[in-house]
Amino acid sequence: MEFLAGGRAEVRITRADVGKRVSVRRLTGDGEGAPAFTDAVGVLTSWDEGVLSITRRDGSSVRIEESALVAAKVVPAARPRRKVPAAGARELQEVAARGWPAVEAERLGEWTLRAAGGFTRRANSVLPLGDPGLPLDAALEQVERWYAARGLPAVIVVATGRADTDDALASELDRRGWDAERHTRVRISALAPLADLPTSPPPGCAGVTLSREPGADWLALYNRTGDSGGPTADALKVLTGGPSVWFATVRAADGGTAAIGRLVVDGRWAGFAALEVAEDARRQGLATLVTAALAERALDEGASAAYLQVEADNAAALALYDRLGFTDHHGYHYRRARPGGRR
Repeated sequence: MEFLAGGRAEVRITRADVGKRVSVRRLTGDGEGAPAFTDAVGVLTSWDEGVLSITRRDGSSVRIEESALVAAKVVPAARPRRKVPAAGARELQEVAARGWPAVEAERLGEWTLRAAGGFTRRANSVLPLGDPGLPLDAALEQVERWYAARGLPAVIVVATGRADTDDALASELDRRGWDAERHTRVRISALAPLADLPTSPPPGCAGVTLSREPGADWLALYNRTGDSGGPTADALKVLTGGPSVWFATVRAADGGTAAIGRLVVDGRWAGFAALEVAEDARRQGLATLVTAALAERALDEGASAAYLQVEADNAAALALYDRLGFTDHHGYHYRRARPGGRR
């Protein structure tokens, strides 16, 4: 990492650079037995009371005392890629799991048992990414006991359709009487073209507001948080979990919520979810507006590829994502243990 200018190191950032991608070097040791300097690259998210906060690409944050700065500069954003990324199903399964994390997780060999109080099937199902370390029947018995102890149905998510997916597991579960349900498509896109989508709000709507937490107006439109009593603690933990999470809100002229969306940035991947438009605000381009705003944020954090998950029978959503440029990558569905199912 090169900081030298005219033969000496310089601090070439100021508080006016908050929000930009920066590279900094700070003094962390005395040079005797430990490195004297540590480098960090990320978005300068704040600079208050002599302390800088930098958010790295993986979503982690580092706080740096202003007095420890040795050198720093703004880093130009990399030229965004516009090709659909190459990726295996396992990579996307792992990324999606981190982006929609369960409240409780336990390993069974290379399987992960996940629970979140019943909030969404994704956070309350087994993610099987290899060998469970037991014969299949023994593993399934342990899965059923684990979920029964939590008052939840035993469910396994099975990815299909590519060389590195679980078609063989799907066949074995079918033979044992585990019912298939909720078929879903995983779709991907290059990120840069999404940020180029139209960003002008329609008459009567404000622009997109981004925040780190889902406000009451965001939650009012989100339709999966349970009854009218509001979201559960588990639901909020799942929604706000992930490496770097953002919530988008568009307000209508009457103060109501016109549209929402959720973004999670994890390395090169930007995951889009919870894209909702109020019934009386549809067909005005608000879904496109929210997608573009979130894509721009993801580009700022160094992502280059986008993914989302959509149920295979949601024709309206599939048509929207077709227009936005998403293409199918692989599919998955859930397998639920049938009471008294054969072994």
